[in-house]
Amino acid sequence: MKRFDYYKVAACSPNVFIADPKKNTDELLSIMKELEKDTQLVVFPELAISGYTCQDLFYEDILLNACKEQLIRLAHEMPDNLACVVGVPLVVGNILANCAAFLFNHEILGIYVKSHIPGYNEYYEPRWFSPAREMKTKEIILDGCVIPVSDKILFHDRATSAKIGIEICEDLWVAIPTSSYHALAGANILANCSASNEVIAKDSYRKELVVHQSAATYSAYIYASAGCDESSSDLVFSGHDLIAENGKLLSETTLYKPKKIIYGQIDLQHLKTDRLHFKTSLEERGSNDYIEIEYESIPLKEIDLIREIEAYPFVPRDIDQRIERCQKILTIQACGLATRLKKIHCESVVIGISGGLDSTLALLVVAKAFDMLHYNPKNIHAITMPGFGTTNRTKSNAQKLMEILGASDDEISIAKGVRQHFEDIGHDETIHDITYENSQARYRTMLLMDLANKYNAIVIGTGDLSELALGWCTYNGDHMSMYAVNASVPKTLVRYIVESVAIKAQQEGNVDLATVLLDICDTPVSPELLPPSNDGTIAQKTEEVLGSYDLHDFFLYHMLRFHERPIKIFELCKIAFPHIQEATIKNAIKTFYRRFFAQQFKRNCMPDGVKVGSISFSPRGDWRMPSDADRTLWLSELEQID
Repeated sequence: MKRFDYYKVAACSPNVFIADPKKNTDELLSIMKELEKDTQLVVFPELAISGYTCQDLFYEDILLNACKEQLIRLAHEMPDNLACVVGVPLVVGNILANCAAFLFNHEILGIYVKSHIPGYNEYYEPRWFSPAREMKTKEIILDGCVIPVSDKILFHDRATSAKIGIEICEDLWVAIPTSSYHALAGANILANCSASNEVIAKDSYRKELVVHQSAATYSAYIYASAGCDESSSDLVFSGHDLIAENGKLLSETTLYKPKKIIYGQIDLQHLKTDRLHFKTSLEERGSNDYIEIEYESIPLKEIDLIREIEAYPFVPRDIDQRIERCQKILTIQACGLATRLKKIHCESVVIGISGGLDSTLALLVVAKAFDMLHYNPKNIHAITMPGFGTTNRTKSNAQKLMEILGASDDEISIAKGVRQHFEDIGHDETIHDITYENSQARYRTMLLMDLANKYNAIVIGTGDLSELALGWCTYNGDHMSMYAVNASVPKTLVRYIVESVAIKAQQEGNVDLATVLLDICDTPVSPELLPPSNDGTIAQKTEEVLGSYDLHDFFLYHMLRFHERPIKIFELCKIAFPHIQEATIKNAIKTFYRRFFAQQFKRNCMPDGVKVGSISFSPRGDWRMPSDADRTLWLSELEQID
């Protein structure tokens, strides 16, 4: 697929020949030749050119000179268009520094010097090395060139927008990691040359550090650690390499599953978007004395994407995790409603129940909120309002559910009232157009609102996040309520929340509840506003009109969470849904953008409803957009798809 803003990195743990810089450099060059051709940055461990465990041999002039010579050789013989970060001991002025060199296209562009030198427990680094703060010079002569040396140095690839900051091992383990300052100065890729030994439970803590630091700085983090060939006189090094992006682990190698090379494909656009959006993390005043070294790689046009693209980004794949997530969402929804009811001194609600997924979830939320408040479930006034499209299956399921949950149930047929309305506005009932459909939806909402007055209650909305995205709701009909409990729950997740309640009911022996909920989960999604088929089954199926909610939720997530451009979302969708024809995806994404832009006016006046995930359309904070925004830019890009 097209490269977009993906930046491919590698973390490596080479074989080590202690105090033999030539053999170590041979190994580094060999690994570089093995790298996949589109790799843009490779990171090697701490002191990789000498070996980390040389101890007092670091005093030997012959070793230090050899390290400097081999660093220059590494730069000369490395592949073209590849950036490299490698650990090396260097004399800087009158101190010996634990350094990481940045190499590109046969040049040494700059040297980072370790800031924090550990001298506790098994570490004796202060015996040999001095921290960056003790440097009296900011440059070093290598290969006849003046090379900048600093602990405040970044490397900026103008071709990709990658801005790389380096730290060395202990720099990450302190209260304020050095890489935090790099991120404040603009670094979006953090590279750590490390030699972290293995003791019980340290690997878990190390992983947490790396993943958390990537999240805290909205960065990618590449951690390359020394491997088992280091001296085992007192320690074992495992080569625990990690690549993380913004709180997500992309790849890892461990003591049990050693690998010489691991890869990660960093989405620089994701990082940029989050930095633009979540401003507070990087608004602390950073140092203004950073050195920024610019270079320019040759742009790569395509990438064989190895990142996992989740087809259902709102739904955890692991069933146990999914059930736990769904139960938590249900609890958040119920807490929001319970708080609202308590604050307004209201002990009654009115809710329309169709026997479909959305109203089922809303009723489950209401029942849980009433349980939290110890309210009488009979004050849940659940109303079925059969109309021209209602089927026996949905009506029956609605009645069973209300009975099991102990709600007060009532049935009000809307046929007579809607026919009177048709007569009033001069509409022919045989014309099944938008007037025919929306008249039913608005009439139902009027009944619910009037019943709320009668019972001194509030109307609970049932519409979900996906419907709001597509505007698949009748303005001032099912679009409106006094509290919308499902407003930030996407359609693909609604089904699984209901299913999680069914699973829990099965475990608790409530077979009747489990049975009706599972049947509701199997019912096609429909507003049931058109007459049923001749056999009495649902004729109006939403996904036959709009396209699959699986696809629309995928588009919704990638647009609203990462603000990715349409062509990229299309390409990712093809990977996520390989069994769906490209033409089907293309039609669906065009439908998504057309409706998304045209239906903002409904989102601008949506009712209150609690936020449960990363995406919400609340006009009071989460999403603000003019109702008359032009969609041409987005649709024009989709027209370019072959």
